[in-house]
Amino acid sequence: MTPDRAAAAAARPAARPRPLKARLNVWLRWLHTYISMFSLLLILFFAGTGVTLNHPDWTFGGVEKQQQFSGTLPAGWKTGDTANALTIAEFLRAKYGLHGTAGDFQYSGGAGGLSFRAPGYSADVQFDDSGKYSVNVDALGALAVANDFHKGRDAGGAWSWVIDVSGIFLVVVALTGLGIMLFLKKVRTASLISIVVGGLVMGYLMWRAM
Repeated sequence: MTPDRAAAAAARPAARPRPLKARLNVWLRWLHTYISMFSLLLILFFAGTGVTLNHPDWTFGGVEKQQQFSGTLPAGWKTGDTANALTIAEFLRAKYGLHGTAGDFQYSGGAGGLSFRAPGYSADVQFDDSGKYSVNVDALGALAVANDFHKGRDAGGAWSWVIDVSGIFLVVVALTGLGIMLFLKKVRTASLISIVVGGLVMGYLMWRAM
């Protein structure tokens, strides 16, 4: 650096730190933008399935498929008076491609049963002491599958976390959007009035629905 430039730099006043209000505005915009983009598909999914859940009669996206099977359980399905739930479940999975979480196992009085559950899917198994069994499979269409994912029905613990995180993202997006709006003087009053009116309308509709 030449002496003249060094002198000019020394004479220039030091940059003042940005006010807290300005830094908060920048932080809110950054958080609002990137949380919105990161969770965009999740928001679209839960918004869309929120509408379809309100219309259970809609059936586009696939049709219900029902299947029935029967047969005899393999050797080793029972030890003494105790039925082996794992042996039965894995045999049926391998033979018929049943999927989902196996549960509701019961066996007493010479008869038993278990079920397989997944979003939009159920398979109910009944068997007796002779080893004879029957399976009723009910596989719903894509729309029912999406609706079950929205509700977290039979979707497992990992998807339950996705629902919780999605809810947190929506809260963050809403609050940061509100925070950004408070920095916009030209629309601040009108926006706050809109929020109050919207809240009153929602409260009234909820009261009418009760």
